[in-house]
Amino acid sequence: MIDLVEQIVQHQLEASVQELGQPKFRAKQLRDWIVQQRVDSFEEMTNLPKALREKLAESARIWTTTIAKHTTADDGTEKLLVQLQDGGRIECVLLRDGERRTICISSQVGCAMGCVFCASGLDGVDRNLTSGEIAEQMLRLQMLLPAGERLSHIVVMGMGEPLANVDRLLPALNFASAEDGLGISARRITISTVGLPPAIDKLSKLDTRFHLAVSLHAPNDELRTQIVPVNKNIGIQKILDAADHYFDVSGRRLTFEYVLLSELNDRPEHALQLARLLKGRPALLNVIPYNPVPGLPYATPTVQAQQRFREILESHGITVKFRHRKGDKINAACGQLRRLSKENLVPLDGAISP
Repeated sequence: MIDLVEQIVQHQLEASVQELGQPKFRAKQLRDWIVQQRVDSFEEMTNLPKALREKLAESARIWTTTIAKHTTADDGTEKLLVQLQDGGRIECVLLRDGERRTICISSQVGCAMGCVFCASGLDGVDRNLTSGEIAEQMLRLQMLLPAGERLSHIVVMGMGEPLANVDRLLPALNFASAEDGLGISARRITISTVGLPPAIDKLSKLDTRFHLAVSLHAPNDELRTQIVPVNKNIGIQKILDAADHYFDVSGRRLTFEYVLLSELNDRPEHALQLARLLKGRPALLNVIPYNPVPGLPYATPTVQAQQRFREILESHGITVKFRHRKGDKINAACGQLRRLSKENLVPLDGAISP
């Protein structure tokens, strides 16, 4: 069976079409129907000969995934629970903000990073997604838009650690930024990571030019290891060094992310340490007040604590943005995406990993 989205992402569609005894230009037609015209059946591909459409129906498939659940929030956010062909499940999200149409996609089934506040990793990690499965999320979310609208931004901030699956992620993101793909500028595609220096260095060597968002969540190694256990074998300084090098190579301003957890990492001394850590870096600090996950013992800081934290950072010259919460009513906000429900049918309250 030919998986067409995977073939498109891997630039193998022409060869597959020729194996079916068809001329090369049929590959371009197929690609256009799937990517640009947003169809999900061969019958809709009206400029293909009927015999070819019948042959494709027997030997190829557009989707390897199915939609298990589609949830919509009052603020326009939409979330898909995606069923994979091996039984695994992931979630992805479409967010509307003015003219922006941002999608948040997953890179793994579950997550192995163990961030204590995040629902994505509660069940560990099963496997990496394929390039095609990553791209299918993009295409399925694109199909939620009216014909006159297109996707404008991508954040790889869903389930999983993107840089633990970098070899499969990059072909999908290259498809997203290609003119004959989704046509989204690399500057509007963000990879979010807890910080894996070898993989960040690989991005630098490949000169990918995507935005990089590093999830710090703590201003010192002792606290960060408590919140992000994998930090024990890495350390903040190695992450900062790799991120600085990526900035030098790509020219993209770095983003550092910080989930604010009440009474854990939101105190004035933490803000001061964080200001010292980031001083002199041309970076944006994206602060995310914690989105509660049922069953986890963490709380959102008070408005007063959030304001105090912000004032300290800004007084030390740090560029700070507090993320506006969207999608929390359908458990699609940061830290809330998750793959299964108690009945294994619908998503639990829980995880886009910041």
